[in-house]
Amino acid sequence: MRHTKEGQALAAEVERAGYYPELVLDTLALAAAGEEIVISLVQAETTFAEAVHRHLTVLALTASRLIIVHVDDAPREDGRPGALATSEAVAISRIRSVALTRGVSDPADDGGRLTEMTIAISWGSVRRIDLEPASCADPDCQADHGMSGVSMPDDIALRVSAGVEGDAALARAEAFARILSQITSRAALRA
Repeated sequence: MRHTKEGQALAAEVERAGYYPELVLDTLALAAAGEEIVISLVQAETTFAEAVHRHLTVLALTASRLIIVHVDDAPREDGRPGALATSEAVAISRIRSVALTRGVSDPADDGGRLTEMTIAISWGSVRRIDLEPASCADPDCQADHGMSGVSMPDDIALRVSAGVEGDAALARAEAFARILSQITSRAALRA
């Protein structure tokens, strides 16, 4: 994987993130099964709840598959550090939709300057259901109207912001989105 220009760039991004790079790259190499990586996107995230939790997600495109590697902290029972590395490989032909949300500043000025991007990819593996109590238009109604909701695909979504990850990361996300759109478009034409 490291012998191509993209493989070297991906390895450098993973190492720069500093979150178990050997584990991430070994997991990715296993999932890639020798296929050449066309382009990739690396996102490290730290969240704060009762403790600090780190996550790293890698999206890697080959000519035939989207490979997702996600690594999370998973402390062991003895209190020592641990991690879980999960990979999934999805055939490009199985991708049902690619949703791109682009946030810009000064949109009236030649379309604006890109400040953030969300890439949401769906292949029908996971759905999210948002439910809420149903109601009617009568403000005095006391009846139970059940629940209403929306079911949405929720396979994977990554948000990259220039203000958080920097302009270079945002440019990389835009390049990834462009190539992902090209590859899935060609796959749809063949289907």
